[in-house]
Amino acid sequence: MEFTEKTIGQTLLGLAEKYPDATAIKYTDRDFHLTWKQLDELTDKLAKGLLALGVGKDDKVAIWATNVPEWHLTLFAAVKIGAVLVTVNTNYKIFELEYLLKQSDTKVLVMTGGFKDSDYIKTVNELLPELASSKDGDVDNKKFPELKNVLFAGKTAPQGMGSFWDLVDLGGKVSDAEYLKLVSGLNCHDVINMQYTSGTTGFPKGVMLTHYNILNNGLATGDAMKLTEKDRICICVPLFHCFGLVLATMSAITHAVAMIPVDFFGAVPVMNAISMEKCTVIHGVPTMFIAILEHADFKKYDLSSLRTGIMAGSPCPIKVMQQVADEMYMKDIIIVFGQTESSPGSTFTTTEDSLDLRVSTVGRCYPGVEAKIVDPETGETLPPHTPGEFCARGYNIMKGYYKMPEATKQAIDVDGWLHFGDLCTADENGYYKVVGRIKDMIIRGGENIYPKEIEELLYTHPKISDVQVVGVPSKRYGEEIMAAVILKEGEIMTEDEVKDFVRSKMSRHKTPSYVRFVPSFPTTASGKIQKYKLREEAIEVFKLQDAAKIETA
Repeated sequence: MEFTEKTIGQTLLGLAEKYPDATAIKYTDRDFHLTWKQLDELTDKLAKGLLALGVGKDDKVAIWATNVPEWHLTLFAAVKIGAVLVTVNTNYKIFELEYLLKQSDTKVLVMTGGFKDSDYIKTVNELLPELASSKDGDVDNKKFPELKNVLFAGKTAPQGMGSFWDLVDLGGKVSDAEYLKLVSGLNCHDVINMQYTSGTTGFPKGVMLTHYNILNNGLATGDAMKLTEKDRICICVPLFHCFGLVLATMSAITHAVAMIPVDFFGAVPVMNAISMEKCTVIHGVPTMFIAILEHADFKKYDLSSLRTGIMAGSPCPIKVMQQVADEMYMKDIIIVFGQTESSPGSTFTTTEDSLDLRVSTVGRCYPGVEAKIVDPETGETLPPHTPGEFCARGYNIMKGYYKMPEATKQAIDVDGWLHFGDLCTADENGYYKVVGRIKDMIIRGGENIYPKEIEELLYTHPKISDVQVVGVPSKRYGEEIMAAVILKEGEIMTEDEVKDFVRSKMSRHKTPSYVRFVPSFPTTASGKIQKYKLREEAIEVFKLQDAAKIETA
């Protein structure tokens, strides 16, 4: 692979020149359709508008929205002037937003009205009570000394907020010469994106990523799927997450792929978008694919245009992968493994890999990335087929955590290796398998138990739709196994059935001591399952508080 040293702005300009009339972005639920030339020209105007607001290189522009048109427009406009796009989790509430705005030094916040049970307008007005009497979203608040403007992405801005679309007219105040002078001074190694980790432990950390990090990760990912300008990608994973921003958007712009975004995931809107626009590519976490496959109207939609895509974010059940390949026509689906700190892809399978390798491994290293498996305690590199911590090094590794040098040192060692916290094995051919998280690993009476192994078995049960296995506190063994099970629609199952099924096919010590039947799993907005919450819930449900006290004593 030949690495690109272009900026994102230069990449977009190249698309506008080579494919001026081809579709860049098109929505199926609203009247919004831009060609590559139109997208480039519009984001130039918006970039000038940000300059007129006082935003410059390295300033932070935050976007708090689902996959609305203004999301991509804010991304391209911000990075064209070297500003840093700060992505905000769509599920955030007031405490989380306050922390992010302060910690990131956000200068301009672009936002929509809300999502699910998060009222963005109410939240922002609580944090900035003077905003309602402001003019065009101007902010002057001592709690947020860096924040200067709040812009609303939508038709009518609420009282006091500025309108995102006013940036177009505002940009007329900035000359082409001034704009081009700034653009010419940008470098592909500049930080232009900060994504906040999910924060399942401690406060979220701002991961600093560059043009070079994410463009080349997108380029390699698109190459693995054999993407061309003839492809069309349905983007239903959140844009605030690396899955949407890099594996979808950056793969698209490095291969001239038309982007068909969906505001937020829903099986029907996604199937509708695929069938209407003849999408060839779709990404998702396993739960998304399960929701599509098990939807009552699944067979009513023509998904035969699909060819490839990515399943990632959490372990991919073998049975689900086979169904996706067969019933959703995605014979060329691939797996990507990584984390936000690695832009995110570190290993992947390719369309050349057999389906067996694509369901049983997370592939080999990306071009320009090296990996190793080490003993978490000693740091010693381990031989093939021995579980240890996955570490990676290469072009894709973040610049660090924003204003958190100590946390950065803990994540990236002196030799440049990023420590993932994932337990993996490697074989002689360089294919990696994820066997769990270091903290997910269950130690029952001295026996190391990997939840993924039990999960894969339970996925094969005809009554089970989805399952997660976690360790829960035990006075006798230190930890016991708990299985959280989602049943297929209309099915009935007992706890003993689950236990007997595992006991009949695995070692006795791997049989769950506890079984919970649940309607859904707690997840982050990007679809990652929060196992620590399942553990917390189980402690309450099964009254394991005393054992938990012993564990933390």
